[in-house]
Amino acid sequence: MSSPLARAAGPIALVSGLVFAAVDVARLLAADRGLDRIEMMRQTPFQVTNALYWVVFIGLTLALVSVYFRFGGRTGGLGAVGFCFALVGTLDMAGNMWFDGFAGPWIADVAPGAILAGGSGMLVVGALSSYVLFALGWMVFGFTGWRSRTFPAWIGWAFVVAGFLGYNAGLPPYGIPIGLVMAALGWWIIRTGAPVVSSPPAAPSEG
Repeated sequence: MSSPLARAAGPIALVSGLVFAAVDVARLLAADRGLDRIEMMRQTPFQVTNALYWVVFIGLTLALVSVYFRFGGRTGGLGAVGFCFALVGTLDMAGNMWFDGFAGPWIADVAPGAILAGGSGMLVVGALSSYVLFALGWMVFGFTGWRSRTFPAWIGWAFVVAGFLGYNAGLPPYGIPIGLVMAALGWWIIRTGAPVVSSPPAAPSEG
């Protein structure tokens, strides 16, 4: 029996993808380029949209999981690899965005010099890992999805391109492509009624 997440994969992917893209558009509009970095981080619209960006990463993760639950039985080991890469990358970047959305404004108030000083040491390692793993994760997801014929080639390659652009997803508008491609995948699932494949077909018995 398929799970509720698998059955609802289309709407979940469509809605979460559109909301993800919309929040990144809001981040772009809230970034006042006329202010210096510290003052911009103290502005309420900037703080709210950055916090919301972390929230929509939760939706993106749920969409990824629901899509895998729907098609996992079809993708085999290759699809599992793609799913794991995308999941790890998304969770890593989500942690980065939590820091920006919630810790960043507090640091801007109590220790602005720390922000102006830039990153070093383990902070740079952690930040770089999130950028690289997020981009690589979605590129691998798109490639493996195409190779396993989980979804059409155009969606697979769109994920590859969106993943490449997603290296800069910490800054708007580079998160928008991932959101739009996820929404396109959800639309395709809804339109085609792509069946749930929760487990691989059983091998024929001998004798």
